[in-house]
Amino acid sequence: MTIQTRTLGTTGPHVSALGLGCMGMSALYGEADRAESIATIHAALEAGVTLLDTGDFYGMGHNELLIGEALRTAPAARREQALVSVKFGALRDPDGGWSGYDGRPAAVRNFAAYSLQRLGVDHIDVYRIARLDPTVPIEETVGAIAELVEKGYVRHIGLSEVGADTVRRAAATAPISDLQIEYSLISRGIEEEILPATRELGIAITAYGVLSRGLISGHFTADRQLGAGDFRALSPRFQGDNLRHNLNLVEALRKIAAEKGVSVAQIAIAWVLSRGEDIVPLVGARTRERLAESLGALDVTLEAADLAAIEEAVPAGAAAGERYPAAQMAHLGSE
Repeated sequence: MTIQTRTLGTTGPHVSALGLGCMGMSALYGEADRAESIATIHAALEAGVTLLDTGDFYGMGHNELLIGEALRTAPAARREQALVSVKFGALRDPDGGWSGYDGRPAAVRNFAAYSLQRLGVDHIDVYRIARLDPTVPIEETVGAIAELVEKGYVRHIGLSEVGADTVRRAAATAPISDLQIEYSLISRGIEEEILPATRELGIAITAYGVLSRGLISGHFTADRQLGAGDFRALSPRFQGDNLRHNLNLVEALRKIAAEKGVSVAQIAIAWVLSRGEDIVPLVGARTRERLAESLGALDVTLEAADLAAIEEAVPAGAAAGERYPAAQMAHLGSE
């Protein structure tokens, strides 16, 4: 396996072709093993993965502290190659509830100060608001991050889950490295308007949910019992008839993967990699075993016939159910 590299747009850093999304090590997917989580981050760095993605609200700071510990205990050479991407702005309750988003300039500076401390770093490589604050113009939020760039606390400005118009407004305010947004075989909504806009502007995509939270990993089964705090227990795509329909799509994909001699997860990740050099998939591996499987996607070559077979098995729009519950969908792709 050879770790390939890509660039986050025309203004962003050079990064590994796959990034590691660390959210599941702290929140929303049930219990995680701290030692295994740190070992997985170390294994990713050792393999040549450079991009680590987190959010200051993942486990209310737990994930940043975890990454900070992993970086402190990694070999110096590996620590120095790591690039940390941080999302901010989500407001949480002590009981784990969600209270909206805050994109005011004063809040941006406040969030950044705490993230720098928890991560134990002197700068954040890519900084972005997690969702658009509907009460604050994106120009004000991005402008505040640009001030942090000028002061050396942030290196690059990113966006997360916004629509094409917001991308254009943000890019007119300051250089934008990338847009982080869900993109997978069964979540292809960005292809119509958002992806053409980012490509026109030279903005990369960091794609999360490439395995749709494990749904198209090849490891999820209809009888799986989800633990307390697992987001998927509320996700429409994991419910009843929706789940059965979606797992049938996975079985169709499994036949193609078997013919290639690879796993379902590897072919799903390879498909995202095939969509363009400006797309960097984030894999949400919580263990070294799952990380190794995901990295194997880098060795998968998809020919034209393979891509045609994949899209015949899982056509655009084939998934049953929205990717988030209705209340959360209201915050996605906002203009």
